[in-house]
Amino acid sequence: MSRYARQMILPEVGAAGQERLARSHVLVVGAGGLGSPVLQYLGGAGVGCITVMDGDKVEESNLHRQVLYTMGDVGQPKAEAARRHLLAANPSLHVTARVDCLDAANAAAMVDAADLVVDAADSFAVSYILSDACRAQGKMLISASALGQSGYAGGFCGGGPSLRAVFPDLPAQAATCATAGVMGPAVGMIGALQAQLALKSLLNHQPSPRGQLFVFRLQDLQVSSFRFDEAEEPADALPFVAASHITAADTVIELRDAAEAPGLPASQARRIARADLLAAELPRKGRIVLCCHTGLRAWGAASDLKAAGYGDLALLAAGGSA
Repeated sequence: MSRYARQMILPEVGAAGQERLARSHVLVVGAGGLGSPVLQYLGGAGVGCITVMDGDKVEESNLHRQVLYTMGDVGQPKAEAARRHLLAANPSLHVTARVDCLDAANAAAMVDAADLVVDAADSFAVSYILSDACRAQGKMLISASALGQSGYAGGFCGGGPSLRAVFPDLPAQAATCATAGVMGPAVGMIGALQAQLALKSLLNHQPSPRGQLFVFRLQDLQVSSFRFDEAEEPADALPFVAASHITAADTVIELRDAAEAPGLPASQARRIARADLLAAELPRKGRIVLCCHTGLRAWGAASDLKAAGYGDLALLAAGGSA
């Protein structure tokens, strides 16, 4: 009996749908708590070509929620370990492991090669960079985020509103799984939903995941959803750039001190704390690039400058200390 017999017996899948999945190429950015179920279910469903992109290594503290991995994977790059496990479960797949972090320099090429993109990185910068690239190329983006026992998943771009249309502003501050904790089943549920939305999109099932957002508040045992088909794109979105995009003409501000980030993102970069930014003598002409770890602090600083009349602003999520 065929591996996919129980899936193909569905009238909305059938042999034609299964063949369509086999010809599909999905880019999954992030192979952690969200990416683990995404990858397992896409591979199990027979998505023929999967590119998994993640620059991190497996840690023992990941294993309670990143159930794709075992103790034998600790210390190994997640992308490579994920590829091994996917092929062990389904040798007919074509899986490419990309041990790298997605940024504004490589996003366009990565998105261009795929039919659909899954954002499982749980990073503000990655989510917005992917959304911008998918919107520009007309590709569907299935994006999600999870923390504690809460999170969301939805379908963006691909001819519908982008992530920026639904979330035009970042929060003033944000916790992480390392600081606030996360329940494994909660993140697993959201990742599994991402896989379901991705399969529905690849099979062109209706209603489309495009323009649909699911919100999970599992601490209160609540799940809700709403459509955002008419959400408007922000007129003055702050773009993310890569370090390689910085030119000598840019004014570059590193918002972290030397203890947080010993190196500077560019030779002309100046260290200025956000609190001191408006008092600094910054040029009114030319682009100002604001740099921090996740992009969150840079977003806030850019908002301060925008309110003060500065116009050409960009963000750099450079990594390192938060």
